[in-house]
Amino acid sequence: MTLFAIPVRSLPGAIASLNALAAILLIVGFLFIRAKKIKQHRFCMIAAFACSSLFLCLYLYFHSVAGVIRFGGQGWIRPVYFTLLISHTTLATIIVPLVLITLSRGLSKKFAAHRAIAKWTFPLWLYVSVTGVLVYWLLYVAYTPIWPT
Repeated sequence: MTLFAIPVRSLPGAIASLNALAAILLIVGFLFIRAKKIKQHRFCMIAAFACSSLFLCLYLYFHSVAGVIRFGGQGWIRPVYFTLLISHTTLATIIVPLVLITLSRGLSKKFAAHRAIAKWTFPLWLYVSVTGVLVYWLLYVAYTPIWPT
């Protein structure tokens, strides 16, 4: 099965790359706002949102086609992996409305309200993006994944 001639098994790498790019854009955007460079901050945050949105679309498509991919690691790494996965997944569901509210407040120039929620959104969104890359690395690179038959 393919998406625009991209084999489904290659999608996890693209998905992880989008997470990594979102994390980089979040950090750069944070640095821009600290330097009071509002236009550059806005660009980075919108770009991070676009990366995360595309990530979500590809992630949902991938799992609708590929199904559940089982973690192949054994021993002490299993509880580490599943603890990371549970925290990542839980916060990934929480971050969606926070990002939408934060972005909406920023774009509508409600800066006091934007800053109030951004102090929560930024670290959680960054955590979700970084742990998404770590989950990918553990599942697809460090340990052999168990693909559905």
